Amino acid sequence: MFVLPQYVNDFISLFKKHKFKIFVVGGAVRDILAGKNPLEVGDNWDFATDATPGDILKLFPDGFYDNKFGTVGIAHKNNGEKVIFEVTTFRKEGEYKDLRHPEKIEWAKTIEEDLARRDFTINAIAFDGEKLVDLYKGQQHLKDKLIVTVGNPDKRFSEDALRLIRAIRFASELGFLIEDKTRESIQKNASLITKISWERIRDELFKILSSPNPAEGILFMRNAGLLTFVLPELDICFLIPQKSPKRHHVYDVGTHLVMSLKNCQPKDVITRLATLLHDTGKAKTFRRDDKTRLITFYNHEVVGATLVTKISDRLKLSKKQKHKLITLVKYHQFTVTELQTDKAVRRFIKNVGKEYLMD
Repeated sequence: MFVLPQYVNDFISLFKKHKFKIFVVGGAVRDILAGKNPLEVGDNWDFATDATPGDILKLFPDGFYDNKFGTVGIAHKNNGEKVIFEVTTFRKEGEYKDLRHPEKIEWAKTIEEDLARRDFTINAIAFDGEKLVDLYKGQQHLKDKLIVTVGNPDKRFSEDALRLIRAIRFASELGFLIEDKTRESIQKNASLITKISWERIRDELFKILSSPNPAEGILFMRNAGLLTFVLPELDICFLIPQKSPKRHHVYDVGTHLVMSLKNCQPKDVITRLATLLHDTGKAKTFRRDDKTRLITFYNHEVVGATLVTKISDRLKLSKKQKHKLITLVKYHQFTVTELQTDKAVRRFIKNVGKEYLMD
């Protein structure tokens, strides 16, 4: 049974009282159907309606509307906490010439038209307070734990190429698989990600890293051909061996980095990014002795710090995030043992900073 919190029901009732159709859509519907407590959805409440932005602002004069997508933000209080309801007019979208945004937005008349433009079936379910509208088997795909595009996957990804990574992000967050045709389309269209701004790519990458299954997400990005465009410094590491005499490593560098991420306990996203990238300098410092077959990576942490400096700039990290990432990579080789002198430990603390010691 699909139950909404009372304050959401009251919000829907107000629209219906004024003869407007309105539906809860997107993540809230998906999460509740997946078993999440409706009271824990937080501020993730999106609505679709046949009311125009002007109509919505008449109902809520304090609402804010400063975009071309028909979305009005409405501040609402729930138990004293501020929640923003985002209400968007039913719409159809024109051609996506830049692979990011539709050239033209048109208001639609029905929820069916609106759902047809959405990315994945699990995000294309609507609820009007009484009945669910599910045209694309979204509920079945939730049960089957599958990420499937709405309609033709090539078309969906050519409309907004960020969806290539979003599919992987949802799979990582929910522990789902990606349906075969959707997966094949991601692989075929991977190069389209280069048309997307680094800020948008970073945000999705960070959501993958923050998910319960970050390692699986990164491996899928590699298998789909996306990693070579997003983190080429990491992608090449899967070609760098480490197994050799007198070395403890059994994995290639790339697999070692992903396994490190898989076992990274801190949830801080920069700590997880540093864990994923800490040995990327090994690709440039790899040496193997022809006689002994011994592999070395001298000064790889210094080279790695240079690489993550460039990655930080590419991903548009903040100064604080950049500093932390570089610091963790540069000093990751230091280990505290009984063999370390007090002076060496103090020097390490000074270099790293007390705020990063637990990372």
